[in-house]
Amino acid sequence: MTDPHVDRDVLDTLRDVMEENYPDLLDTFLTDSESRLQELQATADAEKLSEVAHSLKGSASNMGAVRLAELCQALESDARHKSPAEIVKLVAEISLEFDGVRPVYESERQHTHTH
Repeated sequence: MTDPHVDRDVLDTLRDVMEENYPDLLDTFLTDSESRLQELQATADAEKLSEVAHSLKGSASNMGAVRLAELCQALESDARHKSPAEIVKLVAEISLEFDGVRPVYESERQHTHTH
C-alpha cells in the first residue's frame, strides 16, 4: 500500500543504510521538526519563515515525508507573497501534516529496537 504522506521506500533504504543509527536518525528528525514547527508558529518574518521551511523541507524529503516536504516547499517559495492569514493557514497545515506522519516515524523507531 502506498502512503501519500510517507514514502516507505525511502524509509526502507534509510534503514538499510543507517542500520543501528536508524533510530537516532528518526529521533533527530522528530525533535528537529518539532522545534522548526515551533519556530514557524512563532514568527511572522517572511525571511525567517522561508529559511525554516527550507530546512524542514530538506529533512522531510530525506526522510520520505513527501507531503510535508511539499507543504514546506510552498511556504518557502511563497512566504514573501502571502498574507499573514495565509501564512498562518499554511503553517497550520504543515503542523497537521507533521502530526499525521509523526506516528509513522515513532512506530518505525519502536520496531527497530526489537532487533
